[in-house]
Amino acid sequence: MSKRIDVTDLNVYYSKFRAVEGVTMTIEPRSVTAFIGPSGCGKSTFLRTLNRMHEVINGAYVEGEVLLDGENLYGPGVDPVRVRRHIGMVFQRPNPFPTMSIRENVLAGITLNNSRLSQRERDDLVESSLRGANLWEEVKNRLTLPGSGLSGGQQQRLCIARAIAMQPDVLLMDEPCSALDPISTLAIEDLIHELKETYTVVIVTHNMQQAARVSDTTAFFNIAGTGSPGKLIEMGPTDKIFSTPDVKATEDYISGRFG
Repeated sequence: MSKRIDVTDLNVYYSKFRAVEGVTMTIEPRSVTAFIGPSGCGKSTFLRTLNRMHEVINGAYVEGEVLLDGENLYGPGVDPVRVRRHIGMVFQRPNPFPTMSIRENVLAGITLNNSRLSQRERDDLVESSLRGANLWEEVKNRLTLPGSGLSGGQQQRLCIARAIAMQPDVLLMDEPCSALDPISTLAIEDLIHELKETYTVVIVTHNMQQAARVSDTTAFFNIAGTGSPGKLIEMGPTDKIFSTPDVKATEDYISGRFG
């Protein structure tokens, strides 16, 4: 299931504006990689290029290469919808479909893709996905109730269940805890630790302590100033980035001297 991502010299544009410049990195399978850096430095923009969500914005495009286990996601004839099936995404604010039940939310991607599953297979998938998101015990008796009736933390775990129901290789999470209280945040962080046993997990976070707690590898992005492109400054094992980074800007950001 879990796959490696290799990015080479990636530039990300919104029309003529270059938002991210020259990113090269390897994201290892079965691990958690955290992107940190000040607001506006391109972390979320770069994250969205990894499953081609970026290009749903009018005029947005990339130059460079993103390989998933050697396959170029931006190669000619590659279907972006298929890319997003293999690389799931969880957004900042929990976004269960408000008119759908908990069960329908989990199956939403499967239904959209016209997957022909028997009732039994659907039941099994709902249970395994909710178990995978540590939510089954809390909701198993109310699967027909609206997903929007859950608490914020439960809604976010429902969105994670919806993503893993598609059986992706990679899970991207764009600040998945920023809208949550501390107890829900802890539940999501515990879940991220479990998910990396099966998936390649990439998380954008503003919370330095969270990056230190959940990730194996940390990538620090920075920006020279408004109107400049974001750049990858340094990437390495999380304990090293947080204790002995190679670049002074990384140290300044982590110690709170700017950002």
